[in-house]
Amino acid sequence: MKNIKTTICVLICVAVVVLLADLAEACPTCKDSIAENDPAAKSMAAGYFYSILFMMSMPFLILGSFVSFAYWSIRRSSDPTVSSTETTIQT
Repeated sequence: MKNIKTTICVLICVAVVVLLADLAEACPTCKDSIAENDPAAKSMAAGYFYSILFMMSMPFLILGSFVSFAYWSIRRSSDPTVSSTETTIQT
């Protein structure tokens, strides 16, 4: 019985998304600029596209940089073949 209720709920949610997809459009500025045949308007829409890609990629790039640095630091400190500066200096 619980499985049937869950399935019905999922189907209703999918139906709402599919039926309302026509109403979900791009922002008015992008929509109007793409609709025009002016080359300047098309380049403005391309600018919006690239700025959105840039904004979406920055959190992943920053987080990936920090995680990579932490991984590299931990890996380097636990590697027995890496000698410390004290052992490399010969007096």
